[in-house]
Amino acid sequence: MEHRGEIIEKAIRNSGIPLTSIARKVGKSRQWVYLLFQNPNVSLNVVIQIGKIIYHDFSGEIKGLTSDVNHFHEPYGEKFNEEQSWKEKYFLLMEEHLKLLKKVSKESN
Repeated sequence: MEHRGEIIEKAIRNSGIPLTSIARKVGKSRQWVYLLFQNPNVSLNVVIQIGKIIYHDFSGEIKGLTSDVNHFHEPYGEKFNEEQSWKEKYFLLMEEHLKLLKKVSKESN
């Protein structure tokens, strides 16, 4: 039997998109994403939603999905996906940098 959570985890890790970014786009926490990886029966709606976020077509890996149902479309190809990944990483680093600056500013006051 297929373990949907493991299939999703592999696809997410291969995408290079940070878990924090995916969790934010789904409106959930990082902990929810980790729990998702452990769930063998992830709903098809969640699979489709994750697939759209990471630009991955799960129809060949998960029974019950077809490309028509998934409505998967990668508008700009791999280059777009890679650029998005780097942008997400950059923004996360900038957010962490800003937090550190605020912390240092509070400590010096």
